[in-house]
This record gives sequence, structure tokens and C-alpha cells, in this order.
Amino acid sequence: MRGIVSFVSSLALALCVGHAALAQQATPAPAAPPANAPAGGTPEIMPFDIPYGQSIGEEKAKQILAAAEAEAKKRNWKMNIAVVDTNGELVHFLRMDGALIASVNISQGKARTAARFRRPTQIFYNVYEAGHGYLSTLDPTLVASPGGFPLVEGGKLIGAIGCSGGTGDQDAAICKVGAELIK
Repeated sequence: MRGIVSFVSSLALALCVGHAALAQQATPAPAAPPANAPAGGTPEIMPFDIPYGQSIGEEKAKQILAAAEAEAKKRNWKMNIAVVDTNGELVHFLRMDGALIASVNISQGKARTAARFRRPTQIFYNVYEAGHGYLSTLDPTLVASPGGFPLVEGGKLIGAIGCSGGTGDQDAAICKVGAELIK
């Protein structure tokens, strides 16, 4: 009996000491939050510093839109195509037969974004993909999807083209054809 009492006492003491030792161990610090993707540093020159030129006129807008439409028809892609002026205001628009109705505003938004920010909308898509959610705070009308290109003639911004109706890459391929008419 004395052996059992001694064993139980030793066991109880060991459990108390072990529990106290565990209670004194420091809890691990919470993991640090993930760092945001780098912002790219400070460039020496201002990026996308394209001066504004005379806004695109109706005839040139029609030519650009016609080239984009021809490429879309050649590929059998139903597109909405918008051409805007330097301020992002609509100059010319086409909704091809059967093109996605939801893409009407998207194509115009891509063109507006490319004009107002003087850069292709693919850049905004890439920034979102890198984890920079701040972009959504810049402008509620910003469209961060491939398929919007600024139109630069003689080194000056004259407008932009935006396409929507397919995948982002399809939209960009069609718009690029129109944008390349301007030199």
C-alpha cells in the first residue's frame, strides 16, 4: 500500500511540475502579416508622361474602328469597340452583331481608362494581379483589364481605343490593330 501511495504521489507531483513548465513557456508570436508587393521604386523619369495633343476627330476614329472591326471579323470574334478623345469621352462606337451587351460599357471604360491615364489598361490588370488593391481607390471608373490602348500620334495623346467581348487577350489583340494605325 505504501508503494502505491508513493507512486501516486510521485505521479501527481510530476504532473503538477510538467503542467507548470508548460504554462511558463512563452506563446509564439503571431506570424507577421504578408508584405505588400513592391511598388517598383522611384523612377528617374515620369512614366507615361505623354503630352496631350489635339483630340482625335471623327474621320480618324472611324478608320481606327474599321481596322479593329475588320480584325475581329477575320477572327470571327464579336466585339464592342470604342474610340474616345483625350478626355475619355466617346467619339465613335461599334457593337458588332451578337456582341455581349455587358461589354458595351466595359469597352468604353477601357478606352476611357487608357486615355485618362495615358497607358494601356493591361498595366492596371498587372498591378491588381501583383496584389496592389489601392488601385481601386484612384478612380471608380478605372477598368483594369486588357483591351484598352492610348492612341499616340507624333508623340502626343489624341485619344484611346477600348475593346470588350472576348477574353482580355482577345480584346487586346483587336484593339492593338486599331492602335497601330496611329504613328
